[in-house]
Amino acid sequence: MTTSNPFFEPSELPYGIPPFARIRTEHFRPAFARGMAEQLDEVAAIGACAEPATFENTVEALERSGAVLGRVCRVFFNKVATDTDEEIQAIEVEIAPRLAAHDDALLLDSALFARLDALFERRAQLGCDAEQLRLLERHHTSRVRAGARLAPEQQRRLRELNAAIAARSTEFGQNLRAATAAAALVLDSAEELAGLPADQVAAAAANARALGHEGKFVLNLKNFSQQTELAALDDPALRARLLAASLGRGADTNGPVAVALAALRAERAALLGYPSHAAWEVADRTAGTTDAVEDLLGRLVAPATANAAREGAALAEAAGVPEVGAADWQYYSERVRKERFAVDASVLRPYLELEAVLHDGVFHAAGLVYGITFTARPDLVSYHPDARVWEVHDTDGSPLGLYIGDFHARESKRGGAWMDALVPQSRLLGDKPVVVNNLNVAKPPAGEPVLLTWSEVNTLFHEFGHALHGLFSDVRYPLLSGARVPRDFVEFPSQVNEVWADWPEVLAHYARHHVTGEPMPPELPARLREAETFGAGFRMVEHQAAAVLDWAWHSLADGEAPDADGAAAFEAAALERYGLAVAAIPPRYRTGYFSHVFAGGYAAGYYGYRWAEVLDADTVRWFRENGRTIRESGEIFRRELLSRGNSVDPLDAFRAVVGRDPDLAPLLARHGLDG
Repeated sequence: MTTSNPFFEPSELPYGIPPFARIRTEHFRPAFARGMAEQLDEVAAIGACAEPATFENTVEALERSGAVLGRVCRVFFNKVATDTDEEIQAIEVEIAPRLAAHDDALLLDSALFARLDALFERRAQLGCDAEQLRLLERHHTSRVRAGARLAPEQQRRLRELNAAIAARSTEFGQNLRAATAAAALVLDSAEELAGLPADQVAAAAANARALGHEGKFVLNLKNFSQQTELAALDDPALRARLLAASLGRGADTNGPVAVALAALRAERAALLGYPSHAAWEVADRTAGTTDAVEDLLGRLVAPATANAAREGAALAEAAGVPEVGAADWQYYSERVRKERFAVDASVLRPYLELEAVLHDGVFHAAGLVYGITFTARPDLVSYHPDARVWEVHDTDGSPLGLYIGDFHARESKRGGAWMDALVPQSRLLGDKPVVVNNLNVAKPPAGEPVLLTWSEVNTLFHEFGHALHGLFSDVRYPLLSGARVPRDFVEFPSQVNEVWADWPEVLAHYARHHVTGEPMPPELPARLREAETFGAGFRMVEHQAAAVLDWAWHSLADGEAPDADGAAAFEAAALERYGLAVAAIPPRYRTGYFSHVFAGGYAAGYYGYRWAEVLDADTVRWFRENGRTIRESGEIFRRELLSRGNSVDPLDAFRAVVGRDPDLAPLLARHGLDG
């Protein structure tokens, strides 16, 4: 196994795609062990180099280090997310604190930091180009922020905290996976699902068979609060059960874990000289200060809640009741959309078949805007039978990279939608990108079409925006590649890509009835856009509530965390304090299942979706109004921003496209909040 481990040598497959056909679970532990040992040796050699520090023998050498570890990490954590099992989860529990310790060893290595520090002090005399200076600054800043200047005893405690945070984050994620599976609703008859479209009923039956409930129907939970089925299910008791299952998952197991993580992060921030984890995080983000984040969140609360109150009044009138509760909000929203805007979600779905949306929508838009093309590569084996591979070619026909699409839910896959890079682009290493998009669309019985909701269409376009950020990357150094940008900037390109979902030329190309081939009735798109405005208040409030929950947990000073059983009370008090305790609109994520911030990289960063949307809405206005063709605008957006990764300051990249600082007005107008 020592000589045959597929992680020990670079892949010889096209674009360096990992050799999934050869990879087995038993390969991971040896590859992690060798990968960490090799990188520690490489970093030790850099620090011990007898020659004076230069960019090449220090910074560039650091970029070349850790090849084996990078390969195994990218494949392993992709498997954790997409196709896990008990053995993989056991390895994850074991390896997470070891990787945290390894990262500390790299970031806190005193000899390496001394060389980086010396280079940083005389950076103006090094003769480096702008990308090299950016790379040096990023390596130096990351080590200062990680505690490289702390005393040895402080660093010892820092390492303990990082290991504990890694272990608790892994625990949160695994608890959530188990809680989400356990909270799925098992139903005895199709009659209970009255109102749900026939293909979704069939998917629930297929799901039940796959889970060992032959003859029954299973509704799995999505990772957010408001389950999509709530808009269609006629039975109010079932709607209440479904929402209760969604809101309650993880409360008992993950509430104490969230408290522990908040306390650990607050202590670490204090050790690093910051008043809170939020202050530490935002200091290296485009927002810059906690005041800037507080200002954005605060400015949106009043218009969002006022808009939501108007929507709630309309729903109550439609329902003939004084007030509509959380479990019924989406159901009556659909009724209002049908009556007021003549838009029926169930009527839309036959026009939104997955393969048409993907090929004639997402891929077509990418060709229209950027000139790229996609060719299926069934000869390339991916990590799961559902994950398909396409080769991407540039305008001139030259190879650009690989795109992997994995769109279906399964028991071994975590919820949500995301993008990953299995091979990050780098001219230094000669690597072209291999990127992955994941969705969680229910898989229907064999031979049946996959019909999407409008929300799922937008999600696919959104995640593909992340994929383009990775595919168009054209930088020299891996650290600066693709979507490796500040957390409050990373959602910006993906949110811009959503605009093509209902761009007339694109929508007309893919929105065709999956049986008859007839185009979507021409009046539907305009009504759809109008109907989308109704509900903007709800969406803004649920998102703002999640953002302030994250912000409240991570604005705690050291010693301020609640007791282990105090998560629910803390959450309620935070929502009340920010004016977002709206009973009919739960946060998009509650503490017990807020994996973005307790098991992912968004701690004190969930505000970034809204922060990035300011840039997104402004850029969409630029696309619409700059007087250029879509193709010309796409080239500018690609050249000045998508291709640059983190090789330039992200806000400078935005200014290079739009020509000025961002403006909040287009965001307010988008959500109907400008009045």
